[in-house]
Amino acid sequence: MKINIRGENLEVTDALREYVEKKLGKLVRYFNAPPAAEAHVTLSVIRDKHGVEVTIPLPGVLLRAEEKNGDMYASIDLVADKLERQIRKHKTKMNRKFGRDGGPRTLFAEGFDLNAADGADKEEEFEVVRTKRFTMKPMDVEEAILQMNLLGHNFFVFANIESNEINVVYKRDDGKYGLIEPVM
Repeated sequence: MKINIRGENLEVTDALREYVEKKLGKLVRYFNAPPAAEAHVTLSVIRDKHGVEVTIPLPGVLLRAEEKNGDMYASIDLVADKLERQIRKHKTKMNRKFGRDGGPRTLFAEGFDLNAADGADKEEEFEVVRTKRFTMKPMDVEEAILQMNLLGHNFFVFANIESNEINVVYKRDDGKYGLIEPVM
């Protein structure tokens, strides 16, 4: 797995680069073959918070984790732990969904009892406890942000009048806004 590391408001030193490669390199053991995907790592420093974002696009699965801490090395450790937990969950889902007939399931290595690795991650059941239905009035992005703020929510689903598609606006941690547009 190739690891692409970049820094925002921070110079990526050789020591940081080696530490990231060492921590993320340990994830390779969970796969049948080293993933051909490229891991994208962004290290940043914003107001004394050391942040690490990692995105690893795999066939049928997108692994993504983000952590912020007072120490960069601690952030790297925490993000590696998050990714490891995600791999465990995805392996369990793939086993249940695809059984023994291959498919995306073959991405993850056999022989690991991933749920028993630390005993803390038990298989989680997802239960929908409420369903909401609402009529979507077509609106532009600015109006959707205003509606979201009026409702006091941190995201808002709307029909985009410009693209005629369902979009989502959301409030980011930095106080700015994001837009999610589907690609089919």
